[in-house]
Amino acid sequence: MSFTLKQARYFVGIAEYGTISRAAAELSISQSAVTEAVKDLEARLGVRLFDRRRRGVELTYHGHVFLRHAKAILTEVSNAEINLADKGATVSGTLNIGVTSLTSGYVLSDLLSRFRRAQPGIDVSAVEDTGEYLEHLLIGGELDVAVMVVSNLRNAQALHSEILAVSPYRLWLPIGHPLCSHESIALDDLTDEPQIVLDIDEMQAETDRLLSSFQVRPRIAFRTRSVEAVRSLCASGAGVALLPDLIYRPWSLEGDRIESRDVSARLPVVQVGLVWRRGATVATAAHAFLSVAQSFHAPRLR
Repeated sequence: MSFTLKQARYFVGIAEYGTISRAAAELSISQSAVTEAVKDLEARLGVRLFDRRRRGVELTYHGHVFLRHAKAILTEVSNAEINLADKGATVSGTLNIGVTSLTSGYVLSDLLSRFRRAQPGIDVSAVEDTGEYLEHLLIGGELDVAVMVVSNLRNAQALHSEILAVSPYRLWLPIGHPLCSHESIALDDLTDEPQIVLDIDEMQAETDRLLSSFQVRPRIAFRTRSVEAVRSLCASGAGVALLPDLIYRPWSLEGDRIESRDVSARLPVVQVGLVWRRGATVATAAHAFLSVAQSFHAPRLR
């Protein structure tokens, strides 16, 4: 028996917000309605989509598989609505986008998929580079817009930015780790834990602030520029990691489980947003992209 679009929306809401109560609040419906919809959805699909935890819910393996399909379905429905509502508003032209490695891997594909369906007449060219170099290209007029971390713009006076979403830091740890059973985890609990640090330029300021939050210098076991290496090391028990929720996935490449937990401390956040040259005339193609991006919710960004 088929499921409904409403059930898919409720499911995606819970997956993105992490709790039924918050999803219900964001969707402006009752918790009981969300709970019943998901129970019925699981019964129709014949699989369990969520593991219930004390502090919320977590997707099961089947839940992660269905999440990809549910988002694709809802995106197609949204694109159909956009195309029918704005049938005469499609434009042509070229669009030059800049992305960093972080946004390229975890934001751009979904965003571009939505944009290309809304504006099939626009030719898109994307370049991936460091945030510093993308700022240089934006100021020089070689890029129309960039999707990047906007917390630490070096040329803020010359650039305009708009935050798309904010991603908090959470603790990654291997399944079975003693801290998995803690109802509340503090930074002091991590003092003796070997830390795996993701050492990439665009998050350098946030990483520095994170490490300075510890009262005692943390024990750093590995520094790497690879998110997949962090996942593998963490899942294998080589250490724990504090990283933005944006890049969290519950499985390593080897298929090992990675748990994620909140930490009761003032941790930095990663702000992902749009950046373009201040005072520049926004071309029609760029304006169309900004319109689509401003209504876009990247996966796992809160």
